Amino acid sequence: MYPLYLLFVAAVFVFFERLIAIRKASRIEDNFMSMIRDNIMTSNLSAARTLARNTDNPVARIIEKGLQRIGKPIDAIEKSMENVGKLEMYKMERNLNILSLIAGIAPMFGFLGTIVGMIQLFYNISSTGEYTLNTIAGGIYVKMITSGAGLIIGLLAYIGHNVLATQIDKTANKMEVASAEFIDVLQEPTR
Repeated sequence: MYPLYLLFVAAVFVFFERLIAIRKASRIEDNFMSMIRDNIMTSNLSAARTLARNTDNPVARIIEKGLQRIGKPIDAIEKSMENVGKLEMYKMERNLNILSLIAGIAPMFGFLGTIVGMIQLFYNISSTGEYTLNTIAGGIYVKMITSGAGLIIGLLAYIGHNVLATQIDKTANKMEVASAEFIDVLQEPTR
C-alpha cells in the first residue's frame, strides 16, 4: 500500500499544480486583442508591445513575438508566432505525462500487492496448517484492498489527465484564435 499512497500523493500534487498553471495561462482579458488591434491600426506599436509584454499569458507572448517581427513577411511572422506557441504548449503540458504514468502503474501496483498478499496467505497456510474460512477470507479481504486502491488511484489519475488535457486544448484554441486575429490585423491595411 505504501507505493500506492505515494502515487496518490504524487497524482494529487501534479493535478493541482498543473490545474493552477493552466488556469493562469488561459486567463486573458476580453479586450486584449481589441486593444492590440487599436494600437496597431493607429501605428502605436510601442504601446501594443508594452501591453503584450506586461500581460502574463501565452497569448500575449505569442502576440509580442508577432509584434517584434512586424515589417518582415507574413510567413516569417506566422512561423515565429507558431514557434512561441509550441513552447507555450510544452510549458502547459509539462509533467502531464506523470498523471498518465500513474494511471497506468497504480493498478499494476494494486495487483502486485494482491499477488504478494496471496503468496503470503498461502505460505502461512502451508507453514501453520491452519486453513479456516475465517483466515482465508481475512487474508483475501486485505489483499483485495490493494487492488481496489490501485484501480481507484489509476482511475483518478486518468480522469485528472483528461481534465487537464481538455483545459490545455481550450487554451491552445484561444492561442490559435488570437494568432489568426493578429495576422488578419496585420493584413488589414493592405487590403
